[in-house]
Amino acid sequence: MKPVRVIIKIGGSLIQESPELVNRLVKEFGSRNCEITPDNSYSEKVSILIVPGGGIFADAVRRADERFGLGDDAAHWMAILGMEQYACYLQDKSNATGTDSIKELPCGVSILFPYRLLKEEDPLPHSWDVTSDTIAAWVAKQTGSLLIKATDVDGMFREGKLIREIFTSELPENFESCIDPALPEFLQKNNMECLILNGKLPERVIQAVYGKPVLCTSVKGNI
Repeated sequence: MKPVRVIIKIGGSLIQESPELVNRLVKEFGSRNCEITPDNSYSEKVSILIVPGGGIFADAVRRADERFGLGDDAAHWMAILGMEQYACYLQDKSNATGTDSIKELPCGVSILFPYRLLKEEDPLPHSWDVTSDTIAAWVAKQTGSLLIKATDVDGMFREGKLIREIFTSELPENFESCIDPALPEFLQKNNMECLILNGKLPERVIQAVYGKPVLCTSVKGNI
């Protein structure tokens, strides 16, 4: 098995289920400074970085913005701090180690604390169109990783039917889905793919890490 790098964005919709998902990943692939012995011999070749969503923490910033009219910069960094809080929650409720760097992805499962990294790099527009989805895509681009978005549904739907594969160029303008408005353009510009799948089913996420076919939506840019 070749070395595998995977970015898993865990959405705020999974806040109740996310500790179970992270711990299942740690059981399968291990984590630095963790005494748990992984279930398989491939763990030393798999690096998984969890990018937390904003969830209820970013929602509090949205409410503050609606009430008090925050500037774009303030809202952006406050929302990033919301991701940081979700990272604290995930680390508290799981056996995964935390990191604030993407220079070297350690083997096993790590949780990204994104504020310092994003404050230093500041790579994306300050807008509510840019959420943790696009931030995770940027991290995947920087690290050459597969991008998985774990959410509370099986993928993207059209007229009640799951879309198994769709190119960003095929997405209608203002198409409502479980991804943020900026993600399709980012995927298109950087020739990337994002797998959207149900994080309530940890085994499905694990199979996707191994590169096996799973029930999901594959959103493809210019690839």
